[in-house]
Amino acid sequence: MSVNQFGDNSWQPSARQDTFIPDQLVSGPLQLVTDTVTILMGGVYKRGTVLGVITASGKYIASVKTATDGSQNPSAILADDVDATAADVTGGVYLMGEFNQNRLTFDASWTVTTLKPAFRPLGIFLRDSIQAPASL
Repeated sequence: MSVNQFGDNSWQPSARQDTFIPDQLVSGPLQLVTDTVTILMGGVYKRGTVLGVITASGKYIASVKTATDGSQNPSAILADDVDATAADVTGGVYLMGEFNQNRLTFDASWTVTTLKPAFRPLGIFLRDSIQAPASL
């Protein structure tokens, strides 16, 4: 009887290690509510980008406080990186949850102080990161 050796056999016992480093965008135990939406062509959007929806088209774009097309009202937080440089794309968004305000990406027309009350009626809550007290 002979034994055959197969390289990189997925059925062969082995050990692997991966390191998961969370980005700390989600910051609390509140149930997350997600959806898939259409993101308007116009650039590359990073996970955690504050989005508003354009009233006429129903498409999402980075929220700018001074806009007048409906996107001035923040309505979602982008769940994953999206590349919309060539065309409209679909992407996941958070519609409800607790998020680390220090991990959001938003237009300079917004501040955390103005975003908090704008998001609150939607069930999106912005929190500061929890830090351990300094030892004495």
